[in-house]
Amino acid sequence: MKKTDKILIVGLGLIGGSYAEGLTNKGYQVYAIDKSQESIDFAINKKIIVDGTTIIKKGFLETFDIIIFALYPHVLVEWIKENQKHFKTGAILTDATGIKKWLHNELKPILRDDLEFIGGHPMAGREVYGVQNSNKDIFKNANYIITPSDNSTEHAINVVKKIAEELEFKNIEILSMEQHDEMIGFLSQLTHCIAISLMTCKESKHLVKYTGDSFRDLTRIAKINENMWSELFLLNKEELLLQMNLFVEKFEVLKKTIENDDVEKMKEIMKLSTLNRSYFDK
Repeated sequence: MKKTDKILIVGLGLIGGSYAEGLTNKGYQVYAIDKSQESIDFAINKKIIVDGTTIIKKGFLETFDIIIFALYPHVLVEWIKENQKHFKTGAILTDATGIKKWLHNELKPILRDDLEFIGGHPMAGREVYGVQNSNKDIFKNANYIITPSDNSTEHAINVVKKIAEELEFKNIEILSMEQHDEMIGFLSQLTHCIAISLMTCKESKHLVKYTGDSFRDLTRIAKINENMWSELFLLNKEELLLQMNLFVEKFEVLKKTIENDDVEKMKEIMKLSTLNRSYFDK
């Protein structure tokens, strides 16, 4: 990955906009495609991108060395299927989506032989949307996961790794697609399910007058994009259900200790919880 490489961001929302800002800040030539002219204009005016468009003009896609997709998974697949005929030979493609095995299985039979797709997942975000809320600093100290396939080249993996390094992710890991989907099923999708469930247990308008930080912290991610997350849940359905069953099992164990006044077992669970949480504070 060289500073002379031209980079295209497809989907100029919060994550796509933050990628664009971060890479532009490091001296790369960054362009964008988005369905919203307002988003394109905002990014140009803020010098987040060099230029952008809502309409794919003749000769535009052929110029890019690296294309980063910040789209919903189904939209991403359809977009590549429709437009890859225009991509530059040897272009490296990557993404920012939260599902990998399904995406790989969809792209494998349709992707041109002279293109290479390497999955990437920034473990960062905010509870707001749109390029107007983008901020390159959301990636600092965050984790980034790369999910190559068995046929991925070292060059393409290094390009995606370099993107993560330039965006200042603290920890960059390489996982198989299966490992990624398992980890995301537990660390991200299950936690969103728990937050949603908490916020739909009771009518909560009046509860805001009484709540403390614990409830706010637990439910921060319950302000959710229902279109994106419902798609991610279903595309990782098998893995997510396994993680949900695991949570229900552990919740039932804790519930039983309360029902049975089993203080020693309860304290044992709490000690394990404290120990496991301490690893995240280091």
